[in-house]
Amino acid sequence: MTSEWWRTAAIYQIYPRSFADANGDGMGDLAGIRSRLPELADLGVDAIWLSPFYTSPQKDAGYDVADYCDVDPLFGTLADFDDMLAEAHRLGLKVIVDLVPNHSSDRHPWFQEALAAAPGSPERARYIFRDGKGEHGELPPNNWESVFGGSMWTRTTNPDGTPGQWYLHIFDSSQPDFDWEQEEVREEFRRILRFWLDRGVDGFRVDVAHGLIKADGLPDYTPPADAGSMGGNQHGLEGGVPLEPEIHDENVGAPYWGQEGVHEVYRDWRKVLDEYDGERILAAEAWVDPLARVAKWVRPDEMHQAFNFAYLETPWEAAPLRSVIDHSIETFAAVGAPSTWVLSNHDVIRHASRLALTADSLQGHGIGPKSPGLPDPVVGLRRARAATALMLALPGSAYIYQGEELGLPEAVDLPDEARQDPTWFRTDGERYGRDGCRVPLPWESDAPSYGFGPTDTTWLPQPAQWAEFARDRQRGVAGSTLELYRSLLAERRARSLATGDLEWIEGFGDDVLAVRNGSVLVVANTGSDPVELPAGDVILASAVLDGRTLPGDTTAWLAA
Repeated sequence: MTSEWWRTAAIYQIYPRSFADANGDGMGDLAGIRSRLPELADLGVDAIWLSPFYTSPQKDAGYDVADYCDVDPLFGTLADFDDMLAEAHRLGLKVIVDLVPNHSSDRHPWFQEALAAAPGSPERARYIFRDGKGEHGELPPNNWESVFGGSMWTRTTNPDGTPGQWYLHIFDSSQPDFDWEQEEVREEFRRILRFWLDRGVDGFRVDVAHGLIKADGLPDYTPPADAGSMGGNQHGLEGGVPLEPEIHDENVGAPYWGQEGVHEVYRDWRKVLDEYDGERILAAEAWVDPLARVAKWVRPDEMHQAFNFAYLETPWEAAPLRSVIDHSIETFAAVGAPSTWVLSNHDVIRHASRLALTADSLQGHGIGPKSPGLPDPVVGLRRARAATALMLALPGSAYIYQGEELGLPEAVDLPDEARQDPTWFRTDGERYGRDGCRVPLPWESDAPSYGFGPTDTTWLPQPAQWAEFARDRQRGVAGSTLELYRSLLAERRARSLATGDLEWIEGFGDDVLAVRNGSVLVVANTGSDPVELPAGDVILASAVLDGRTLPGDTTAWLAA
């Protein structure tokens, strides 16, 4: 008998650079994570997911991996990892680590060997090298544009100084793509999986799980004009409403995303995980649409979870929210998988800001001082609290990004000289990138770096208002965002909401969602006009109620 813990888990994402710094160098580390784990156990989550901490030159904050089986000295050592893992398990927390299989760092030994080897060599076959077009090979092999801006191809220089072949990189030029048609690549990642499984990790979040395989012939492709930074209509939304499978041709799209061959890879990985005790899991970051296509990643012999980006991208409006909730549950259930729910992560504008934007911002582009439609922070936080109260009442597994339990907004006013996201540099500042959601966390309001570390040094500057969001300012304070999250997670578990069934309740108006999940009636008012609550004791609310009146941008849980 298995527990299938992943079906109902609340999983907390740790971005190691920005979580907690034990040694004072301004960079978060594994020892810092270990020291703060009791506070996550107290929050009430079931598992943690760590963004990359592997050996890396850090050109893309660790998503450019030079050694998949070691810890970068910035974050500590393998012994520090083992200590952190042991402490998490002692506290009852599962540990999921990030895996980046689409590409490596250009400092990875394999890529260095490829550069030193001749065209057509086994060393080059591990990556995607091609001759250029034009009379002298001076043009890239095709017209693909990098997610981070600019060409998806970089030309090499031969040992004699003459121009050489080109290599493919969906992201930065420092992140060359592996050629997953090669068995040597597949066997290497089986080895990497087993290395971490043998150490005791509980699973892997798979970065760019919709990448890896490219269409035969690498044909030219021009994304739609409204495409996000992931290239193509990755949002799965049409005017805020999820696209239905029957009106979307899933075979049309970017030739480097969502190719059928990726599923063979994950079926192979699933066999490796199933060799181990303890229900080790795979979670897919797959930016594809529609949801019916995402569900392919979580068929019974593939992954266990896939991030529900359609839900994340849905605006704070009742009709599209109800549509995406119904469609998510139905679509994932059709393949025997739980739906996942997520509102923020390390790649998107924090939802305490995003939900109050008055102008569009595409995924990955970020916002900064000159962005149009910047959010009202009061409105943003109110909507974020209400949106989280709705999300944590839904059946399935929920993801929480570090700092959202503090109500952190996007850090908009970062100085240009402090920015580090490759997107900022590759677009010459046209896109601000993702630094604003990655600023180090505030733990103690009066401590150096607000308790992030023992010194004032931080790899990204912290806004002055971080003091008011610090954890010690909120702990035990009725009505604080931290205490709201603690209550939501405790009631979610106590009332078994993650395994419940939803029943929509009508009659509250166009701006209101009312849904019964077991013993709880959830009423979410996405509009501005107050509504009267039905009978039933109020279990909790995302904002102060006026008697039996539910204000706008507020969610309440009632005893059904």
